[in-house]
Amino acid sequence: MSADERRESVILAAITEFARGGYSATSTEAIAKRVGVSQPYLFRLFPNKQAMFLAAVERCLADTRKVFAEAAEGLEGDEAVKAMAVAYQRLIVDDPDKLQMQMQTYAAVASAEASGGHELGDAVRAAWLKMWDDVHLALGADVKETTTFWAFGMLINTLASLGFPAGHRVWSGFYDEARPIA
Repeated sequence: MSADERRESVILAAITEFARGGYSATSTEAIAKRVGVSQPYLFRLFPNKQAMFLAAVERCLADTRKVFAEAAEGLEGDEAVKAMAVAYQRLIVDDPDKLQMQMQTYAAVASAEASGGHELGDAVRAAWLKMWDDVHLALGADVKETTTFWAFGMLINTLASLGFPAGHRVWSGFYDEARPIA
């Protein structure tokens, strides 16, 4: 396996490990074990744990951006919103680590910022802003529509993370495409 392929394996393993354990509780040893390499080898690919975490975050957000872009391609307005909602629901159902990684990311950034570390937050905000901008353009650069999309999206993340089942009343205010897939 080439170094690039091994790096890719590490990023995918890091998404799984960080999604399930969070930044602080995830060891680089667990990532190395999941990939099947030694812990010192990880540090030949990444300078430190934070770099692995950031690579995992950036991949997770890039994958989500791609899902939104593919869903909205050629669509406008409500059609784009609904297509992105359906595609996102599929993403978090088919790969729940993507949702958990997002939630862990927000917690890690908040923790780092509270401790006075802004490097991680700056990098994550830049990656997240790319995703916001992509959606904003897909929705015709309408700030209100974009804000509404993200507000509902974050509520979906929260409710899904809390494990509310598809038929629960908390989902009743969502249009059908934004409700969880049963």
